[in-house]
Amino acid sequence: MLGDILSWIILIVIILIVVGLILWAVGIYNRFQSLKNSSEATLGQIRVAMKKRLDMIDQLLGAVKSYAKFEQETLTKVTAMRASVATAGPGDLNKVEAESRSIFGRLLAVAENYPDLKTSQTVTSLMDSVKSLEDEIARQRYTYNNISQEFNTMMDTIPSKFIGHMTGMPKLEYLQFEEEIKTPPKIEF
Repeated sequence: MLGDILSWIILIVIILIVVGLILWAVGIYNRFQSLKNSSEATLGQIRVAMKKRLDMIDQLLGAVKSYAKFEQETLTKVTAMRASVATAGPGDLNKVEAESRSIFGRLLAVAENYPDLKTSQTVTSLMDSVKSLEDEIARQRYTYNNISQEFNTMMDTIPSKFIGHMTGMPKLEYLQFEEEIKTPPKIEF
C-alpha cells in the first residue's frame, strides 16, 4: 500500500516536471516568435520611412532640375530604389540607405551652389522633411537592432539556443546604415 502511494507520487512529480519543461520550452519559443514579429514590424516601418524619403528626394529632384541639369540617371535610380524598398530585406535596405544618402548629399551640394534654390520655400520644406525622416529612420533602425540583438543573444545562449536550433530559426541580420556620407558628393554638370 505504501509502495503504491509512493509510486503514484513519483509518477505525479515526473508528470509535473515534464509538463513544466514543455511549458518552459513553449515560453522560450513564444519569446522568439514575439521578437521575430517585432523585428518584422519595425522593418516595415523602416521601409515606409525610406519610401517616404525617396518620394521626397524625387520631389526635390523635380525642384532642383529647373535650376541645374541633374542627371536622368539619378531620377532613374530613385525610382528603382523606391520600387525595391517594399520587399527589401535588411541587407538590401543597407544598400538602398547608402545610395539614397549619397543622392541626398548630392542634392544638398546642388542647393549650396544655387543661392536662389536654397531660398526656395518648396526646396527648403522638402529638405527639412527629408532630414526629419532621417531621424525617424535612425530611431527605427536603433529599435530594430535592439530587437535583433535580444533575439540573437537568445540564439547564442543556453538553453534558448537549443529551442531556436530545434525549430530552425536563423539569426536576425543587423541594419548597419552609415551615420554620415564618408566622402563629400561630387557634382558634375
